[in-house]
Amino acid sequence: MSIVMSRRWVKMAVAVAAAGLAASACGTLQMGAAATTNNSRISSATLTAQVANLNSAYQADAAKGFKPQRPAAQAAQQVLTWLLLFKVYDQIASKQGIYVTQQQAQQQLASLSSQAAASKATLAEYVSAAGAVPPDLVPQLGRYFAILSRLEGRLDGGKAPTTSAEQSALQAKIGKEQCYASRDLGITVNPQYGVWDYRSYTVVAAQPTLATNAGPSVSPSPVVTKAPC
Repeated sequence: MSIVMSRRWVKMAVAVAAAGLAASACGTLQMGAAATTNNSRISSATLTAQVANLNSAYQADAAKGFKPQRPAAQAAQQVLTWLLLFKVYDQIASKQGIYVTQQQAQQQLASLSSQAAASKATLAEYVSAAGAVPPDLVPQLGRYFAILSRLEGRLDGGKAPTTSAEQSALQAKIGKEQCYASRDLGITVNPQYGVWDYRSYTVVAAQPTLATNAGPSVSPSPVVTKAPC
């Protein structure tokens, strides 16, 4: 049984795919880091732990009959994508002066929980199967959606798009903000895991191959490794 992806997940996927600096084999990377930004790092140990958390969730999903919507073989890239996206959206919030409260983040999670219930799944099952999000990262996911919601409201002037053209225009604006934030963070990915792609704002293989299940770690060729903004 597949978990039906909600409009929220579809909107997230579009926002993520609206268009950091890519890792280079000759670049400088801190020892033991899966990725770095100008002022922080994601350790390989952290990534390994979260990949294990996602894989455990996948096993639980399978036991309940839920089919992951993302390629399970690309778990490391998917998890690292989320860890970096959380940093990207924190950067956007800082730049845009967006303040998100714990209550707003919880409201986003409550909405996701309702969508999970509609699929007869728990929140942990839903976010792992539908979005390749390790259950341990659920709090950060709530903050991510809260920032995205506030950003959309700011960019569309408080008037939600009603046409495909308006929606495309909004996603282009969101993509530009992601581009600026990724560039300003100076994202560098350990080549062991891939590169940061400015087309999809995901971690992908240096020469990605097409996958049958489209997901946040799948990017069309060629990979865009320099900020186009």
